[in-house]
Amino acid sequence: MEGPAEILIVDDEFNTREALARYLKRKFSVTTAADGGEAIELLKRRNFDLVLTDLRMPEADGMSVLEAACSKAERPQCIMLTAYGSITDAVKAVKQGAFDFVPKPVKLDKLEEVIRAALAVKHAVSADSARETGGSASPVGEPSPAAQGKGILFPTDPADPMYQVLEKAKLVAPARTTVLLTGESGTGKEVMARWLHNHSGRSGLFVPVHCAALTSTLLESELFGYEKGAFTGAAERRRGRFELADCGTIFLDEIGEIDAATQVKLLRVLETRSFERVGGTETISSDVRLIAATNRDLRKMVEEGSFREDLFYRLSVIALELPPLRERRGEIPQLVQTFVEEFARENQRPVKGVDAETMEKLTAYSWPGNIRELRNCLESMVVLAQGTELTLSELPENIRFARESAALARRPDESPMNLDATEREMIAQALEKCRGNRTAAAKMLGISRRTLHRRLAEQNEGGEAGTGQKE
Repeated sequence: MEGPAEILIVDDEFNTREALARYLKRKFSVTTAADGGEAIELLKRRNFDLVLTDLRMPEADGMSVLEAACSKAERPQCIMLTAYGSITDAVKAVKQGAFDFVPKPVKLDKLEEVIRAALAVKHAVSADSARETGGSASPVGEPSPAAQGKGILFPTDPADPMYQVLEKAKLVAPARTTVLLTGESGTGKEVMARWLHNHSGRSGLFVPVHCAALTSTLLESELFGYEKGAFTGAAERRRGRFELADCGTIFLDEIGEIDAATQVKLLRVLETRSFERVGGTETISSDVRLIAATNRDLRKMVEEGSFREDLFYRLSVIALELPPLRERRGEIPQLVQTFVEEFARENQRPVKGVDAETMEKLTAYSWPGNIRELRNCLESMVVLAQGTELTLSELPENIRFARESAALARRPDESPMNLDATEREMIAQALEKCRGNRTAAAKMLGISRRTLHRRLAEQNEGGEAGTGQKE
């Protein structure tokens, strides 16, 4: 069925149910049920792509809804909503078939991430099943992992930079070994971490932690939990992420942001697979696989003394570097089409694709924000589209007027001696058209005047003839 994914929201609290419905109706088709019994009757009559259900409800509870959903031939994904006091029951629900659980009070942006991940997995399973039976998967309106802004494509062409990364990931996934994912922001490190977990065979949860979003004190209690009375406001015992990830995977994003004290405690966990809650003395063991990610140079941080060398080696037993999008241009057309289809469904737009000239611009652009920037760009274009095909008129100005800036872009660690004849020719042509005015030429090329000055200086150092220019 074409159109947005069908989601059933089940919660006996009216305010919670309506707030969730208002938020999710922006991008999904939403049906609500006031209790478990009503939800079970709806599941008997209709198919849904995803069920979002409260765990604790009178009469038929969330576990009953889960059982009814799992018994359907066209089984929906299930996400459980639960208060922290019933986390143990939520973990039990996951082991019995739920995709994941989200603690209350619900953070709506985080909930949407989990929903998209669940729908992406459902879509992938449907596609695999269709290939095995020689049929075609039924579109249910959900994006693939590549379409989530954090997404990555897994190519089959050995010439693609991501191919070798994936081949190594396939070998690493089933192991218990710690993995360090590196690469620029927006290249898809969290999606790769989820991919590793989903192919690991581990029975527990995938538990992400974004280290940069928490202070050192909050991060410690978030990772290891705390005992009642451990600090002001600790009204009850709370389990930490390492406990919740038992038999599963914990993903520590932006690992380079943790302070020295937390580094010491994290090292101990990796060495002993045990820890104590904040304010507690009981030693807790956890069979957890750790995947960390960073866009920072941890080796340099070790040299500077801001990151422990022993922890770095513990984290980087296996290191996977995700290349930036500018080095994966072969993936851009497929990513573009995926994003266009996703946002056309979500926003009920008739857009089907991108014209050739616009695709050329999108492929040539350097994408400093990587896949995340590409995704945001396509969302804007689809919303503003006037017809069934995206054109240059919808392209943001910074990309439309970049004038082959991708050919001039290079990473800071690349040698300036790698400049080729194409770049020299482009600069010469721009200066000629602008009658030697460097400011105008830089604008035409889509780069800063300072960058143009540096390029010209590098060319002169390399033996290129200088040209008289004016500012």
